[in-house]
Amino acid sequence: MDDAAWMRLALAEAEKAVAHGDVPIGAIAVHQGQIIGSGYNCRERDDDPTAHAEMLAIREAAHILGRWRLDDVTIYCTLEPCAMCAGAMVLARIPRLVYAAPDLKAGAGGSIIDILRHDRLNHRVDVQGGLLADEASAQIRAFFAGLRRDGQK
Repeated sequence: MDDAAWMRLALAEAEKAVAHGDVPIGAIAVHQGQIIGSGYNCRERDDDPTAHAEMLAIREAAHILGRWRLDDVTIYCTLEPCAMCAGAMVLARIPRLVYAAPDLKAGAGGSIIDILRHDRLNHRVDVQGGLLADEASAQIRAFFAGLRRDGQK
């Protein structure tokens, strides 16, 4: 599969978050052509500030592989990672990240700060941003439009 096909699977993960009122953000972890971790935003459902899609996908990948070093795993996520998720990627030694939409409010992959490629850290992640960005942005915009229509947030 190519990067766009993997990203479409991450977009499908993101859609699952909407069912319980979470912002639709999805992520998958791919190892040797197989999905070994997936996640979607569950902060609202779980009352957990760390329940970001990327964190859940990374945790599952580490569990499946039985190791914390994920130096042969690619992460695909629908939104540029925040500082927490970017930090986890650096700590897990993830070599490559592909994300869809930039996060101009909290992005830590180059939009606001660049934790993923910071020259003072012991590991740098190869980052590709913008893949299927229009689709991911539309998914998020539709979610917030629905909240406004329903009189929430």
